[in-house]
Amino acid sequence: MRTLARSLRPIRLSLQHKKCNYSGGFMNTRKHLIETNTGSLCKFTDNAEFNRFRYLTYTISRAMLADAAKVTNGDVNGAGPLVEYERRIAAGELVDGDSFQVDTLRELQRLYDELVASADACRLDRYSASEKAGRSRWLWSRFIPQSSYSPVKGLYLFGGVGTGKTMLMDLFFDQLPSSWRKKRIHFHDFMLNVHSRLQKHRGVADPLEAVADEISDDAILLCLDEFMVTDVADALILNRLFRQLFSNGVILVSTSNRAPDNLYEGGLQRDLFLPFIATLKERCIVHQIGSSTDYRKMTSAEQGFYFIGKDISGFLKQKFQQLIGEHTAGPQEVEVVMGRTLQVPLGANGCAYFPFEELCDRPLGAADYFGLFKKFHTLALEGVPILGLHNRTAAYRFVTLVDVMYENKGRLLCTAEGSPQELFERIVTISDAQHRAPRTSSRSRKVDDFDLCVDNELGFAKERTISRLTEMNSKEYLEQHADMFLAGK
Repeated sequence: MRTLARSLRPIRLSLQHKKCNYSGGFMNTRKHLIETNTGSLCKFTDNAEFNRFRYLTYTISRAMLADAAKVTNGDVNGAGPLVEYERRIAAGELVDGDSFQVDTLRELQRLYDELVASADACRLDRYSASEKAGRSRWLWSRFIPQSSYSPVKGLYLFGGVGTGKTMLMDLFFDQLPSSWRKKRIHFHDFMLNVHSRLQKHRGVADPLEAVADEISDDAILLCLDEFMVTDVADALILNRLFRQLFSNGVILVSTSNRAPDNLYEGGLQRDLFLPFIATLKERCIVHQIGSSTDYRKMTSAEQGFYFIGKDISGFLKQKFQQLIGEHTAGPQEVEVVMGRTLQVPLGANGCAYFPFEELCDRPLGAADYFGLFKKFHTLALEGVPILGLHNRTAAYRFVTLVDVMYENKGRLLCTAEGSPQELFERIVTISDAQHRAPRTSSRSRKVDDFDLCVDNELGFAKERTISRLTEMNSKEYLEQHADMFLAGK
């Protein structure tokens, strides 16, 4: 198998230099009957916008696409993300994208080829080393401090919202051999896992080192989606944690909306976080996806369950009842972490009903939301308000809730005071605030002065949340949700 992989390497490398026709990353999903609301009160985009954004594509011959499809359909298993991308284009599973994704795919293919060539040196294959040798290494490491940095550097991908970062990383991850020590996880979930492990190792001389050893024993290649630091507790442990992980040979592949130098910008005690940025840049190649196209907004977003208006809770409850069918909704309890539980006001048939205040105005976080979506696939959220300075903490929680819901492919029904764009109009970055035009009326000034929330982290995250709310309301997303729901039955 290794000989076959080496013989195909020149073919893969040559493909990297061909001009190809790449995709924005939307799958043509199978058609399933799903319950949608054709009379949605908020329309985000139309098909004309899709055509307007399709620009700057590359061309590739049908013969080359056919060959790529033939290779990845059966002749070779796991030829890399670039070849798999071409196969999906040839099969009509992906639509045309832009040149920025081409550059990113070349970086991912380069990393893939380096990992395949250095798999033994990187200790990627979990079955290559004997159990006895593993125990021997562990024993010696207890007495003699060892450092084993990987010969291959990782990759840090950053760019605007909806540019296909997650899709491209998943494409890369899915092509890796199943026998490798690899893990793909959302950053929120990863940090929850770290804190849970720290609790377990309380009383140990160096619990952070023990946690890093456990993580690296499980996965040498760590793929983290949506790297975003907003919590001071996370910020203070990341440097030591990742120094130990990198010292153990871990290779990091990550996606983020922010450049490394902009992580945790304006956060408490950021000076203690800065060494982590230097470590990250030392152990990862930083690559920006320069596209300004948000592919999530190219979906048929008028199909969903996003209802705008006040005093329409009765309408939302009616829709909720339609989804649960003959089941009877009642209070339920969800296990979270470390013995904690979350009370669900109404739940039945995989659907949960919450007023906005119950989920976002209480001291809840990502752990609670992950626990919720382990038990429920649909959330009905009543009364999402316009967000601003007066409810900034609730806005942070709402952003986290949408992130967790999107990561778990959850379905959202909600009533809101405005469209996703309108919900976040009063939240701006420092730069945005400096460029805002002065208001002429005293009433406008009052709104701006007293409810304008100038927050760099939240102002940056809002674009991702708007983009995700738009996609979650689309026909394509709801079909994918229906596919997953039917497959799980």
